[in-house]
Amino acid sequence: MDLRKLRIDEPVLGTFSEERDEYERDYARLIQSPAFRRLQGKTQVFGAGSGDYYRTRLTHSLEVSQIAREVARRLGKQYDFLSKKEHPGLVLDPAVVEIAALAHDLGHPPFGHKGEEVLNRLLMEEHGLAYEGNAQNFRILMFLEKRAGSGSGLDLTAATLLATNKYPYSLDEPGRLKGLYASEWQEIKHLRDAWQMPEGCSTLEAQLMDLCDDIAYSTHDIEDGIRAGKIQMNRTFFEDSRLIDNLVQEIVEDQGNMEVGWDQVDIPAMVKQVLADYLQQWEELYAQYDNESSRTRREMKARWVSVFAGKVGIIDAPSKGWKKVTFVESGQQDLEMLRTMEILKKLAWVTLIKDFRVQRLQKRSEIMIRRLWDSFRVPDHGRLILPPDWVASYDQHKQHWSWPRFIADYISGMTDAYAEKVYAELYASKSGSIYEMD
Repeated sequence: MDLRKLRIDEPVLGTFSEERDEYERDYARLIQSPAFRRLQGKTQVFGAGSGDYYRTRLTHSLEVSQIAREVARRLGKQYDFLSKKEHPGLVLDPAVVEIAALAHDLGHPPFGHKGEEVLNRLLMEEHGLAYEGNAQNFRILMFLEKRAGSGSGLDLTAATLLATNKYPYSLDEPGRLKGLYASEWQEIKHLRDAWQMPEGCSTLEAQLMDLCDDIAYSTHDIEDGIRAGKIQMNRTFFEDSRLIDNLVQEIVEDQGNMEVGWDQVDIPAMVKQVLADYLQQWEELYAQYDNESSRTRREMKARWVSVFAGKVGIIDAPSKGWKKVTFVESGQQDLEMLRTMEILKKLAWVTLIKDFRVQRLQKRSEIMIRRLWDSFRVPDHGRLILPPDWVASYDQHKQHWSWPRFIADYISGMTDAYAEKVYAELYASKSGSIYEMD
């Protein structure tokens, strides 16, 4: 039995072509799912619909998948041990990495990180339940989505599921902020045990997908920020002490990012140096391209993606008895490059997400999600204003599907525009025709 191509619960239907590879089948099921299509209407940084230039969750996922697939191909030629396939978790199949990258953001609710934050707070305060975007990914892939012939989930291969699982933990563990809900963790743990995965370790494919996601954040979001005028390419902006202080504060307060060795460097000095080097590169390209900002912006993005992607390699991680996908220089982890990427990620966060106009939009988003929650939270009233197929699904699964989790599933599946539409129907004085299809 090929453990990588194992499917948890799929009857043999005899309706598919034997010529199709198992991962091609995974790819088709994913991109033809409603959850994948909805990514086009979900916020990346700027609200979906803010303009035809800015990225959405869908375009972000496509860009991550392109980077990840190409890096996987290169690493497959560079590291001989990958071709031996001695362990199912020590394999880098470009097709699997691509699918995982396409699926990695399915669990994000409307209105970006603010939506995730609000839903988690509501569930925790009222019911002691967590909402977490990565966990919701698996709820979608393994339960909420339906495919022809299956009443529950997309029935993806073990390789694809574990490549999407960058946090191999249960959220039920004390203090755990990232992971899977207990219901899906049981099945994922079963696969991990079958593969004999070391505890707390992700497959190489999951690690590569995660790193390529960070590469995209640290390059593409900055490109959007420059285009929107939130990141101004001049010395006054880049040398502003408030910007530098905010970046340093974000780095110091990010407890999940201590592995890159911030204690080894003077953080303010490094932040200033990275910003100065970035601006100098911009100025040189700007002059080279006859002061054309759009071409300079695209070239900056392309060069940084190339630099980061070219640095990706694989090293031994003796403390875990496993291998690690990271930036590599001369056979060692390149902490300098990792820190540089983190500074650029924080630059995008500080200048875009923390912009006061974006914060106003996020406040508006929070109000909408809270009021949608209040509308549906009482079962006797909520089921009267929910789509009939959702109510039928709840009635079918309510023995293992609580009403609060059901409402969180419904709200989190909305696009930004659909959430605003339902909110308007419930609270605005006027909205569209009642005959519009949900």
